Amino acid sequence: MREEQIEKLRGVVRDCVSKHLYSSAIFFADKVAAFTNDPADIYMQAQALFLGRHYRRAYHLLNASKIVLRDLRFRYLAAKCLEELKEWDQCLLMLGDAKVDEHGNAYDTEDCNVVYLDKDSEDREINISAATCFLRGRAYEAMENRALARQWYKAAIKADPLCYEALECLIENHVLTCEEETSLLSSLQFGPEDGWLSSFYSCLIKKYDKESVVEAKFREVEKESCNSNPSSPSFTHTLKNDTDLLACKAEYFNQCGEHQKCFELTSDLLEKDPFHLKCTLVHITAAMELGNSNELYLMASNLVKDYPQKALSWFAVGCYYYCIKKYDQSRCYFSKATSLDGTFAPAWIGFGNAYAAQEEGDQAMTAYRTAARLFPGCHLPTLYIGMEYMRTHSYKLAEQFFMQAKAFCPSDPLVYNELGVVAYNMKEYNKSVLWFEKTLKHIPSLSQLWEPTVVNLAHAYRKLKIYHEAISYYEKALTLSPRSLSTYAGLAYTYHLQDNFTAAITYYHKALWLKPDDQFCTEMLSLALVDEGRRGIDPKI
Repeated sequence: MREEQIEKLRGVVRDCVSKHLYSSAIFFADKVAAFTNDPADIYMQAQALFLGRHYRRAYHLLNASKIVLRDLRFRYLAAKCLEELKEWDQCLLMLGDAKVDEHGNAYDTEDCNVVYLDKDSEDREINISAATCFLRGRAYEAMENRALARQWYKAAIKADPLCYEALECLIENHVLTCEEETSLLSSLQFGPEDGWLSSFYSCLIKKYDKESVVEAKFREVEKESCNSNPSSPSFTHTLKNDTDLLACKAEYFNQCGEHQKCFELTSDLLEKDPFHLKCTLVHITAAMELGNSNELYLMASNLVKDYPQKALSWFAVGCYYYCIKKYDQSRCYFSKATSLDGTFAPAWIGFGNAYAAQEEGDQAMTAYRTAARLFPGCHLPTLYIGMEYMRTHSYKLAEQFFMQAKAFCPSDPLVYNELGVVAYNMKEYNKSVLWFEKTLKHIPSLSQLWEPTVVNLAHAYRKLKIYHEAISYYEKALTLSPRSLSTYAGLAYTYHLQDNFTAAITYYHKALWLKPDDQFCTEMLSLALVDEGRRGIDPKI
């Protein structure tokens, strides 16, 4: 057969692959390889077999070729076949010996002939070394060696910043702290035309910086533009409406406690792209915080129907049952989510929270400790362990864990709030005021969600006998939640301590209007009326 006919058959194979006609691709690739016995054609045949899910046959073909140990392409594809077959030890053996340090610098990698996969080729292909490092990370993660997996993922993204999957694994699995993520990103060597990618990656990593810094990052990415028609400015397109970027924004809103704003943004996004799973997760957590059980029910039903094998689907079901306070059922579904994907952090947190809601502290602590071990870059398990210690009045231990959480995430207002509550319970009211004020400084906009923090700050000021500050914060709390019994009671008691009996009586009445059988307000109202009556009598009489 002439060379022109062989080349035409190669074109047929490529076209079959592009049209997902894999059986046809395998048939014609086999004939091309038989005619030529060229390593490139054998590789093409193996690719067709791999895409057609004939992993064992593809691996046998590659392994039988004499070039497999000399060409990194062959070894990588053979290792990919072993990955699909879940033969992890053999997969690592096929990739060859290599070492990596804690910073993701790989050593002793064998640079074989990588023709056709040149990084500087016209199509900007991913560096084959980055792909092999990533595959090593996948293998070690499957073998539950998370320390080595983390190092190989770092090596992959360092070998080629375009290897997004490695960065995604590092971020989604919470294996790096905020400082480690920032350090890794700064060490990446982006090309001169990849400045936009560096900015985009900075939005994907943990957003624990100050609000102004995070918003500046988003604005920088939004400014990146592409003009498809240089003669007309109206054809300029930007990343401002990119779904991934908007999902990052929603995640940031959720982290800041602006759950309503987050929910509105994710609702708009899911109308455009209803199967964007990262956005779906953020939407579920926002709905959970807002107590929107109807939305959770709809989301869970759709996810279970469309993605029955994904942990996210059963996590959504667990969130629905948690929201309607059916904690036993929620635990079952959170547990199912963790069994489907042991690296799905939200399910482990939800599992612990479901136990904590029923005051089953030992089981809750076990879930939180497992989460802390699996996700060393996430501060939430440590925070919840502290909350459990606080519930059992182990305030010193709780404070230690809250301080650890603060070291992980110095911008989370919830951490400072819990430190304030611990200090208040330990009767360290000055320290309590300091933590509560820091909480309010870290909140972008004060909402009803943070009303308990304002009330707690007022209580702390009252304990310090700084009554004017206490009254000021009680009144601020009433603007956030006008029907709060504890706020009216605290305000009335503060006026009572100031001997302003008239104001105290007024607010005791308002508190009792909300809850007529409240014992504290009933007794204190009686005392206030007696004190007011005594003040009106001449002392001589």
